[in-house]
Amino acid sequence: MARARRKGTGVTIQTVAEHAGVSAMTVSYVVNGTGRVSAATRESVLESVRALGYQPNVAARSLASAATCRIGIVYQNSQNAFLSAMLVGALNATSRLGAELMIGKVEAPVMANTEAAMRLLVRGGANAILLAPPYGELVSGSGLIAELGVPVAAVAHGGELPDMATIGVDDRAATRAMAERLIARGHRRIGFVTGPPSHDSSPLRLAGFRDAVAAAGLPWEEGLVQQGRFTFESGLEAGEALLALSRPPTAIFASNDDMASGVSAVVHRRGLRIPEDIAVAGFDDAPIAVKIWPSLSTVRQPVELIGERATELLVARVTGRDDFGDTRSIRMPFDVIERESTAFDR
Repeated sequence: MARARRKGTGVTIQTVAEHAGVSAMTVSYVVNGTGRVSAATRESVLESVRALGYQPNVAARSLASAATCRIGIVYQNSQNAFLSAMLVGALNATSRLGAELMIGKVEAPVMANTEAAMRLLVRGGANAILLAPPYGELVSGSGLIAELGVPVAAVAHGGELPDMATIGVDDRAATRAMAERLIARGHRRIGFVTGPPSHDSSPLRLAGFRDAVAAAGLPWEEGLVQQGRFTFESGLEAGEALLALSRPPTAIFASNDDMASGVSAVVHRRGLRIPEDIAVAGFDDAPIAVKIWPSLSTVRQPVELIGERATELLVARVTGRDDFGDTRSIRMPFDVIERESTAFDR
């Protein structure tokens, strides 16, 4: 004879949602104390929790204080300057707030790997998750976040996502600002190196570049746009392609500093001068921007501060001291930093 299942055994957040007649996300809001839920809905969910004997995972049971607040970070490559700065920001916040930081490294940015890393973090005690790009856009809408039942924030995401908080700069406006600076220097043929399609910031930055070109009344040329991967190597490839054109651009704007550094290397290989022959600009203001010669003009986004603010938001939501309220998207300031690589008027 089959042994009767103990009350609460095998009961998931989805089971509670179906019993209460609400979404799994609503149950997550009630269990974790996040989001706006009416008193009637909250009581209905809690009644279902009691009736089913639902036992939240270790993360949800640890909401009492910052001392038990564990923030799990999902990332791919800590050697990347952007991710290193993000991690420093997260460490600053957890150290100051008395929280703990857990690391979940993913070998490749695909759904199966990302889901496995997030589940492992939650099983290990993480009660909130911070996602480096492109993991926010990768898992958003999949139902995984509602199932895990913990607050999630995506770093450096230029837009909004329906099931998590996002923190970053306005990628479109920032890219337009730099492109307009190049146009003001007299450039009329500007090459652009995009980021990978898997990052939501990539189309936003391309859109910002297009905005600047259109506002200046310049013709749009698809041949002046090259696909990159946010790597030095892809910057080399894009630079070679753009400078091989019968009418090469007089300036090249890459969507991050690693790619801009690759472009600069190609310009030097060809015996051209920066900025007199070709101006080069990047995005991020990573450490490499002031290590290459000539120093790189770039868009500065405060990556360390973004990581710190995202972590503060998650700690607030876990501990119930939520100074951020229902904030879904936080836009941080950016600056256009002009250095030697564009300091020449055409």
